[in-house]
Amino acid sequence: MNLQLEATNHYQQALKQGRKSHRDSVNHGKYPYLQVLDEVLSDSMVAGQVDLGLIEIPLDKIAGTKTAGRVNAFSSDFLPLLGEDSEFAYKWRQLCCAHLGDEGIHDPIRCFEYLGRFYVQEGNKRVSVMKYFGARSITGYVIRILPTYSQAEEVQCYYEFLHYYPLTGLYSLQFTRLGSFPKLQVALGFDLDHSWTEEERRRFSAAFFRFEREFAKHSDRAEGINVADALLVWLKVYTFAQLHDMTAAELTKSMQAVWPDIAALKEEEVITVDTGAEKEESTSIVRRLFSILPSSTLNTAFIHELRPENSTWVQGHERGRLYLEATLGEQVSTQVYYGVGNGEEAEEAMEKAIENGAEVIFATTAPLIAACRKTAAKYPNVKILNCSISMPYTGVRTYYSRIYEGKFISGAIAGAVSKSDRIGYIASSPIFGVPAGINAFALGLQMTNPHARVSLKWSCLEGDPLAELRSEGVDTISTLDIPLPGWEYGRWGLFRIKDDGGTELLASPYWDWGEFYVKLCRSIMSGTWDNLSSKHGAQAVNYWWGMSSGVIALQLEKSLPAGVETLANILIRDMVGGTIAPFHRPITSQDGTVRNDGNTYFTTAELLHMDWLCDNVDGAIPPYESLSEKARNIVELQGIYRDRIPPKKEGILL
Repeated sequence: MNLQLEATNHYQQALKQGRKSHRDSVNHGKYPYLQVLDEVLSDSMVAGQVDLGLIEIPLDKIAGTKTAGRVNAFSSDFLPLLGEDSEFAYKWRQLCCAHLGDEGIHDPIRCFEYLGRFYVQEGNKRVSVMKYFGARSITGYVIRILPTYSQAEEVQCYYEFLHYYPLTGLYSLQFTRLGSFPKLQVALGFDLDHSWTEEERRRFSAAFFRFEREFAKHSDRAEGINVADALLVWLKVYTFAQLHDMTAAELTKSMQAVWPDIAALKEEEVITVDTGAEKEESTSIVRRLFSILPSSTLNTAFIHELRPENSTWVQGHERGRLYLEATLGEQVSTQVYYGVGNGEEAEEAMEKAIENGAEVIFATTAPLIAACRKTAAKYPNVKILNCSISMPYTGVRTYYSRIYEGKFISGAIAGAVSKSDRIGYIASSPIFGVPAGINAFALGLQMTNPHARVSLKWSCLEGDPLAELRSEGVDTISTLDIPLPGWEYGRWGLFRIKDDGGTELLASPYWDWGEFYVKLCRSIMSGTWDNLSSKHGAQAVNYWWGMSSGVIALQLEKSLPAGVETLANILIRDMVGGTIAPFHRPITSQDGTVRNDGNTYFTTAELLHMDWLCDNVDGAIPPYESLSEKARNIVELQGIYRDRIPPKKEGILL
């Protein structure tokens, strides 16, 4: 077959595909032709122009034409629409002959780039032929049109791309989420400012092409998902070396394993927060049912970073495990692993637990999240939970408690018993939920003592916050939460400083992990777990339970005056019953902003990600740079400004 005849056959096929693409676009209410840059761009949208010279342009980034002159000659994906006897068709076939022959298509096109997409000024038919034959790129002279800087997410992401393009040299690599480029640098083992060598660029491009081909196999599920975003999700579980070395079958299997998290990229809200266990009526039914009917034993495993003798946090979860065994008896069995590091050691412990029959794994600290994710990808039928909050992973559920509810009541107690108008508060570190606890305490204080102010200190900073508060003359202080009821007072709870300088414990919010573990295991045995998965689909599930679920409570001490104790019990009753909401009241923040006019209920996301303080709080949320090294580690995972912290090579990629 000569080249002319072969080119004619290719044009017929391209024309058939183009007209089908045109019909499909019309039938689905989409614009059926090429985008025209001049029709969407106004002077107010342009900050300037930069001549990039001759570069290699990814064909999948070419979105349309600069002017409307040839717009009706192409479908929206650059396939031809004009008949075989047109001059357009003749020129297309000549270019096809050049591509198929020894000459090749070598003349560069000319185009403009705006927001990472290219619009052709000269060379539309060259682009059409190359796209038809599945080429990856084409050479062209490019003028970059800089968008006017704004807070729009697309513009912000583009300016981040402009910062990293000189380092990567790849136009094919564009993300739709801020902070992705530095995460990629870390995932590849580079420093944030590392400039890629030509060898590194070639090696990455080859692996990225492999990933793109595998990703394309899921085109029916991948619509609306950016392939670079999907790659970053994949690299949170696997390594770049694995991407380069995996067999085709292994890559397919790995893509299937992480696909739920990739699919979640399409969700506006990646995380759904479950704020309470099932209703007491259904809980009672489940309890009666499982006490009557025989059932198989639910095998659970608990993974701890530290040993109980070295951590009150682990002690609390260990008590919860023992309570689970005592309450559910033969319906549940538990394995426990102590002193597990958060890297390969944690993965090995989880592997061992699964080998020993574990159907549910509870990992009790946030740094274990990476091991949880890798294990979940490998064993999708095992239910894995991590004690943390606001983690966007569908394969790992997270759990935490709304301690701010107890803090609100503590604040009301503090206002009622204090002899001064100054109350001390020692916060742990600026992680999700902590500002809500500070503000809830301040609002409870305001309810019983409108003139009182909170003097805020942080245990994550240098110095002795307790000594600092004593020197200020405060007489009532709220310190870190006591993890279990009945524990002897140390540096926990709400206490009063007596006239002789001694202290008197008044009340302590505490976490009752046993109640959580019992309710969670019952939900698995009753099918509620699966119902939640069906309801929220691709979203990650975070449990954030409060006093109504029994996982948060307030221990009142005998030292409380009778009237204050009565007030506290009324508030506890109403908090459990849902008739009182700490933040459903007029609220003004430190900067004078009215956060609530008294008629609004904050969403769980607003409470969880609160990053401001009430106007009766003296103090500020400390910046990352001022934190202790230990605090930085947890803030990188759970901090309210987590997304603004540059990732570290040795850290966990979130």
